[in-house]
Amino acid sequence: MNIKEIHSLFLQCDSISTDTRKIEPNSFFVALKGDNFDANAFAEQAIALGAKYVLIDDESSKVSPQTILVKNCLETLQELAKYHRGYLKIPIIALTGSNGKTTTKELINVVLSQKFNTKATVGNLNNHIGVPLTLLSFNETTEIGIVEMGANHKKEIEFLCSLATPDYGYITNFGKAHLEGFGGIEGVIEGKSEMYNYLQANNKLAFINLDDKIQVERTKNIRNYSYGVNKLKADININAISADPLVTVSALDQTISSNLIGLYNATNINAAITIGTYFDVSSNQIKIALENYTPANNRSQLINKESNKIILDAYNANPSSMTVAITNFAQLEDKNKIMILGDMFELGEDSQIEHQLIVDKAKEATDIKCHFIGSLFYKCRKSFLSLHFHETFEDFENYFKEIKITDSTLLIKGSRGMKLERVLNIL
Repeated sequence: MNIKEIHSLFLQCDSISTDTRKIEPNSFFVALKGDNFDANAFAEQAIALGAKYVLIDDESSKVSPQTILVKNCLETLQELAKYHRGYLKIPIIALTGSNGKTTTKELINVVLSQKFNTKATVGNLNNHIGVPLTLLSFNETTEIGIVEMGANHKKEIEFLCSLATPDYGYITNFGKAHLEGFGGIEGVIEGKSEMYNYLQANNKLAFINLDDKIQVERTKNIRNYSYGVNKLKADININAISADPLVTVSALDQTISSNLIGLYNATNINAAITIGTYFDVSSNQIKIALENYTPANNRSQLINKESNKIILDAYNANPSSMTVAITNFAQLEDKNKIMILGDMFELGEDSQIEHQLIVDKAKEATDIKCHFIGSLFYKCRKSFLSLHFHETFEDFENYFKEIKITDSTLLIKGSRGMKLERVLNIL
């Protein structure tokens, strides 16, 4: 069965799934394999749960005419997604970057949704499986598709662009994330810039931040639409930004008061303003969309608990995002400030150096008490009055049983694997 024939069967379904625990009636199920699982074994169960068709690559799992046997399910999923993207012929915006991808994607989505029927990557399904699933979630009612692309080594963004074939691209920034896979910051720049390479080769348009020198340099030969803070030559001039701690942006002859924390989120908001304006969303609609957006999933959330104010940013962390979070927190005029920072992962041979730099950064803020959690930060421990080191979360938890935090402002940030949202349960 060729990909056109498989696609015709896919169009008869209402959704696509790779997990029988989340399967929906009349869905198209793809039996993927992993290091510790083989979904071919669940083909019969998927049909029983309501799947109309099941894509398999193990002949022994062919249990009914509803099973479609292919050579490789993952490769067929990716090929199907690329074919479906060409079938729909809708404009697609792709975005990547070291920090802020998901928040920026959500902001762009709420802004464009004011005028268009848009569909965007759900959560952070942004890899070689997530991007195909995102593309296959678009349908004939979708007017604009928004595709988030993640990567932890070179050639990933190049491959994802070959599937999504975006008409527009945006890179949030180039920071110290996934250094282990990229081989250092230069590798990060090269890897993320694969999106620019695609846009240039196909005469597509890049949205760029004129305040980012790397973006400016890398897009000199690409059609672009720009923004910048007090950059009169930008297509969209952002007049002013502030954060105390919620971000306020002055642009388009109005003030937008967001529910996002930290100046680093101003850039994400500015990108959404710019892209919305490019697609002729009115300034009033942009303001309404951005002011009504509330972050979730442990991303830059402002939480009030008893007498404490908590900035929860525990979804992810890398040296770049950690540094700007500390800088922003230090600028707050609140009294009794406490930082609770967790280990950063996937930094490779630079891991200890990068953790030490964060400790040194925290040490500069002598008026802020800082608690570091995790074995990587623990290796950087030093005797300094405002710094406290806990090798495990349990050590930190036991320490906090002895004290009571009241009338304080807290920053909680760490890599996803640290699960620092657990701190909320012990405050």
